[in-house]
Amino acid sequence: MVMVRDYKGVTMQKMTATFSRWFALALLLMALPALAKAQSQSPEQMIRDNIEGFMAQIEGREDYYANNLDELKALVNDSLDDIADFRYIGASVMGSYFRNATPEQRSRFADVFRQTLIDTYTRGLVTFDYDELRVLSQQRAQRHEDQASVDMEVVASNGQVYPVSYSLRLSDGQWRVVNVIVNGINLGLTFRNQFDQAMRDNNRDYDAVIRGWAPEIGVDELEQGGDA
Repeated sequence: MVMVRDYKGVTMQKMTATFSRWFALALLLMALPALAKAQSQSPEQMIRDNIEGFMAQIEGREDYYANNLDELKALVNDSLDDIADFRYIGASVMGSYFRNATPEQRSRFADVFRQTLIDTYTRGLVTFDYDELRVLSQQRAQRHEDQASVDMEVVASNGQVYPVSYSLRLSDGQWRVVNVIVNGINLGLTFRNQFDQAMRDNNRDYDAVIRGWAPEIGVDELEQGGDA
């Protein structure tokens, strides 16, 4: 899969299927409706209890979902509504530009950002090849009552281990994902930098940037990792 978008003649790099599959898995681990539980259960336990449920939903049905992407997309769409705070994420990605955006532009970008992730990662999810998903037994202490992090690892079939760290915030009594760090790469910060560059390339034309939004991270960057 190759996605290419053009910002007024500036062609962005292609997004590789490897990353889209990988991040889809990271998101979908959090996307089970059962995860939307009350504050009484810790984020770590919520994830740990539902890994098995996720495996049961996807494992063995790759071919089915590959031929029924709309059904998988609907599953992703419905599930993410329960666990990801896209309004918060969208505002964070816009960064300092959020302040001068109109309410309509803010809302539209959050919707575009959400739909872009769903469309891109749904197609990759069915072909990701992994052997093991594991929530780490030792988690970082929760420093604030309304903020938490949960660390886990995905072991690919080739033995490569990819660390994943979820950042969550408590909103209306539910824990919601607001950021993901994949192999040391802070996705929220990466997307924010891409939004900033797109605004510079388009002379701070909000509408042009929103229309052309296509977040990207190359496979080389993913495999090399970062230090977030």
